[in-house]
Amino acid sequence: MKFICAQQTLSKALNTVSKAVTSRTTIPILKGILIKAEKSGKLVLSASDLDISIEKTITDVNVEEEGSVVISAKLFTDIVRKMPSEDIFVEQGDNNSVVIKTTMSEFNVVGISPEEFPSIGAIGGDEENIVFEKEIFKEMIRKTSFSASIDETKGLIVGVLLELDDNYTNVVALDGFRMAVVREEMINAKKNKIVISAKILNEINKILADIESEEEIKFLIDKKKAIILFENVKIVIRLLEGDFIKYKDILPSDNKCRVKVNKNVLHEGMERASLLSREGKNNLIKFKIEDSKITITSRSEEGNLKEEVPVEKEGSDIEIGFNSKYILDVLKVLDDEEIIMELVSSVKPCVIKPVSGISYEYLVLPVRIS
Repeated sequence: MKFICAQQTLSKALNTVSKAVTSRTTIPILKGILIKAEKSGKLVLSASDLDISIEKTITDVNVEEEGSVVISAKLFTDIVRKMPSEDIFVEQGDNNSVVIKTTMSEFNVVGISPEEFPSIGAIGGDEENIVFEKEIFKEMIRKTSFSASIDETKGLIVGVLLELDDNYTNVVALDGFRMAVVREEMINAKKNKIVISAKILNEINKILADIESEEEIKFLIDKKKAIILFENVKIVIRLLEGDFIKYKDILPSDNKCRVKVNKNVLHEGMERASLLSREGKNNLIKFKIEDSKITITSRSEEGNLKEEVPVEKEGSDIEIGFNSKYILDVLKVLDDEEIIMELVSSVKPCVIKPVSGISYEYLVLPVRIS
């Protein structure tokens, strides 16, 4: 194997592929990146932790000899990152040793035979094909994944549900205390449901953030994996198995109190209230909704706060407590100027939704207050 590639091109590709490398594995080869120089003139970088595999193809490269080798991901990425911004020469020697050099620097590192490196996953032709606009997909994940559980013992709710209905694609995440549902109007050829780890989706969003083009994202789905294709990148994800919670049964069908509020005004008031609620139990803040305002209160041993936020209210007065973090997490991802909050009682969930349409619903369980 022998090739020459620009430092910036190689470094950017390594940053993408490295997101599939885990340091927690006991399998040495999974700590590496597979480098494959092809006679067609392409350089393919691959990494896998068995749950997610990423393959990046570089076309702007000069391949002089084909071949392949696995190199420590951390070492190779650090070496390339610290090289000057010029062409990097890489050559495979005897016993999988690898020379990496520029005009002023030369590294000789130990490589591993690629024979035991896992297959990235072939496209068989039986997969269901879905196409997303890049920004729409990024936003759907950003607005839901924070609601998934981070407790690995909780099973399927560490994942995000991607549900294909006739006229909508729904993305859903929940952790037992809150739930996020985001809907995008899309005509799907057939109904389907898959669950993908929220952690993996967040890594994919980081990769997409580094992609400058607005190229569409192609999803290929079969029973056990999903393949995501965009801009010379292939990502293969192992799907989580099992039946996701019937989230539609959780959403309340009625409300006794409905308020319309300026999202930014509420967000700023909640931020101030959370300064004290963080010191207390459950990040507790209280809402007292009456007349044309929400009175937000929070207290700790260090002091207390009272904040009034103007609203348009319909229905009964209500007093309810929340973990301030759960409300703030929702307000941070919403772009709407005004939002609707629907409540039933002090012990039933609050639902946050848009003033018009059904593009999202957020459910937050209350904290019992004395």
